[in-house]
Amino acid sequence: MPADASSHATPAAKRIELADIMARHGAEFLSQHRLPLRHRKVMQRIVACRTAAMGGHVKWCDDCGYERYVYHSCRNRHCPKCQTQAKEAWRAARKLELLPVPYFHQVFTLPHELNPWILASEENQRALLKLLFDSAAGTLLAFGRGELGGQVGFTLVLHTWDQLLRPHFHLHGLIAAGALSADGSRWIAGGAKFLFPVRALSKKFRGKFMDGFKKLLDRGELRLPRDYAEGHKQVRPLLKTLKKKSWVIYSKRPFAGPAKLLDYLSRYTHRVAISNDRLIACADGQVTFSYRDRADGDRRKRETLPADQFLGRFLAHVLPDNFMRIRHYGFLSNRKRKSHLATIRKLLGAVAPEAAAAQTAEQWLESVLDIDPSRCPCCGQPLQEGELQPTDRPRLLRSIAPRQPRAPPQVALT
Repeated sequence: MPADASSHATPAAKRIELADIMARHGAEFLSQHRLPLRHRKVMQRIVACRTAAMGGHVKWCDDCGYERYVYHSCRNRHCPKCQTQAKEAWRAARKLELLPVPYFHQVFTLPHELNPWILASEENQRALLKLLFDSAAGTLLAFGRGELGGQVGFTLVLHTWDQLLRPHFHLHGLIAAGALSADGSRWIAGGAKFLFPVRALSKKFRGKFMDGFKKLLDRGELRLPRDYAEGHKQVRPLLKTLKKKSWVIYSKRPFAGPAKLLDYLSRYTHRVAISNDRLIACADGQVTFSYRDRADGDRRKRETLPADQFLGRFLAHVLPDNFMRIRHYGFLSNRKRKSHLATIRKLLGAVAPEAAAAQTAEQWLESVLDIDPSRCPCCGQPLQEGELQPTDRPRLLRSIAPRQPRAPPQVALT
């Protein structure tokens, strides 16, 4: 057992993390902005993630004196350090559902004129993002029936940001090029190079969303953004603009195949807005991060923002509690996915891939990182283990305590 559980080696210098930015500037940010409780919770969880506040365990080697302190994750879906194992499990599960047919990458994007409406309140966010899902899904299902004569299957993933963390509400979708007939007796193959006409998809998607948007307005279920509430802007001109505008729809076969597209989507299924490896510096009240400029040949560039503005941009992407940002439709809908996939594979003469055995966190570390967490990395002897009780649990106050990942003195042997 360690001689002094409150002292351990100073961690090596590391790059800046989102949690560090929130710890340094969160208190001032909270004092200047009235935030919803869910935003404050996210900030507290991220700051406390993998610190003594979350509790954890200590491992040590009786032979050489090696010690390792491991603190629990916050498991918040907005934290860039969490959800790695969940992401890998999601990606593995989706790859098992791939069929031996062509696939297409679909993207449905909302016009930026709707950004203030979505961000006006949590109620607006729930209603309009649900409408985004319903409109995109309804469009694809309708085209599946009309163009192919059956039920298509697809997965939609919500993204709310662009590379500069600005609001950019859109859905990424992966759809199989084909449909299951209504009676389940035939697989109706779609095109290998072309699935549905993009312009027709855009008009249908725009019509479905606009119909739903007007109904929400008529029922008084949307809060007016500030400019509209104060009379600086009117709703009627907005509706005319949105009706005339061409809504952006992307539809192409993924260049490297559906498995590679799933790899891409999985980077964002369990993470929000920005990863820690894009953060470069936090100094003098400024945050610098990297981004890729799509308009300039996807070149990697740097952006520097005041910390207050950076935190505001990040928190704009915090979703309402329990809002599902990954949804499955058609023959991939949750209730009948297993039976539908079995039927389609039988019609295609394909064999279902075998799922890999479920792994514990320790087994996952060993298989992915080639690390045996039960043995000392210095001498290879088995490690002893003790539990660390949580200390200084995060409290939803107007300020945020500095990040001090220290080990508490209480160590319970396990």
